Amino acid sequence: MTFKYPDIATQAISTILSEKQSTYNRHVELADVQQPIVSAPPEVRRIVERVLQAEKDKLYMKHPRNINDDILRIIKEEIQ
Repeated sequence: MTFKYPDIATQAISTILSEKQSTYNRHVELADVQQPIVSAPPEVRRIVERVLQAEKDKLYMKHPRNINDDILRIIKEEIQ
């Protein structure tokens, strides 16, 4: 058994049930995302790179442990 819906009803239902996409910043370039890191001072850049590497090293773990301690250690080392 098939149901026949008029086009207006189909459009109304699909409009009501569809997800709404954001209308801002649809075309974000990778350079725009990395700009704050690239323009940061060398010390900050080293901290960001080391933190990203620490997070990558823990990706294989189901429950990564001590990542906060690792990040805190990295920051302390770079500050001193």
